[in-house]
Amino acid sequence: MDFSLTEDRQMLSDSLTRYLREKYPMEVRNAAAYAEPFHAPAHWQGLSELGALYALAPEEAGGFGGTGFDVSVVFEALGGALCPEPVLAALMAARLMTAAGEDQEALLSGAVKYAVAIGEIDAWYDIGAVGTEAVTSGEGHALTGRKSVIYGGQVAEKLLVAAKLDGKVALFEVAAEAASVTGYGMIDGGGAAEVVLDATPGRLLIADAGAALADAVNAGIVALCSEAVGAMDALYAMTLDYLRTRKQFGVAIGQFQALQHRAVDMLTEIEQARSITIKAAAELDGPEAGRYASMAKNLIGRAGRLVAEEAIQMHGGIAMTWEYPGSHYAKRLVMIDAQLGDTDYHLSRMMAA
Repeated sequence: MDFSLTEDRQMLSDSLTRYLREKYPMEVRNAAAYAEPFHAPAHWQGLSELGALYALAPEEAGGFGGTGFDVSVVFEALGGALCPEPVLAALMAARLMTAAGEDQEALLSGAVKYAVAIGEIDAWYDIGAVGTEAVTSGEGHALTGRKSVIYGGQVAEKLLVAAKLDGKVALFEVAAEAASVTGYGMIDGGGAAEVVLDATPGRLLIADAGAALADAVNAGIVALCSEAVGAMDALYAMTLDYLRTRKQFGVAIGQFQALQHRAVDMLTEIEQARSITIKAAAELDGPEAGRYASMAKNLIGRAGRLVAEEAIQMHGGIAMTWEYPGSHYAKRLVMIDAQLGDTDYHLSRMMAA
């Protein structure tokens, strides 16, 4: 990002970037992103020790960040390295646990992995349309329903589940081992899970969780937009390098004016995406966080797809191969559009507002 970094954020950005370049070098990151079993995190503890997870929560919750810019610093570095670790799940869980006043040391230290179960087959993006039901059972609650495409759910030990309780959307903590969890890999190398709850015991965290869930989703959108900016920067750099080295008719193809214009169009889209992401990060804890998150997600979805497609076109056949990292960056950018609301959903959300 181009916003003015504090010294602490700059140090975190630099150390995280160096660490990810070491752990996910260009020649192995494709294989790392698709690693089995079930896309398990390979460097989770390392990220925590660097402070990446602690940067996602405010000081009162045991972290040292929690602002939109702190989130952006972490996720831009993750996007640049095409890192498949389930940090998005940790971020959203941290926001929810902060709202609930829960102790987060196990989450931030990396000792326990969390996932947030909101989406359902009939309620992809609309929190109010959640169909999972919770009923009082003894001194606790029992949850019944199905949650779909839970990012990070394939390795989670704790699930934060949105379910209807007395007509309101409430938030519950559920042990993953108590539910039926089916993990699988996504097309971009990340992992997710389907979760089936059948009178599964859950601990009530927030009785009326609508606002807390909306905040977690907004934070997740800022994170995804920042990750997309990092990925687009990396893909653009790869494209420029290819234009400078690939020769046709005896000269580097980067000397052809038509390709120069297309490269400038890519850069323009990236800078627009960067600007709207900075604005969304700045507004994350404000009264219009949802509006700016939707604006950013809509633009990022369109810009990410354009950058991915242009990079593939200008690379030619090499861009479609498994061995070349560009194809995997392109897949990640397309997948980001589908996470937490696609371009059409956020356009309709802005129009409705």
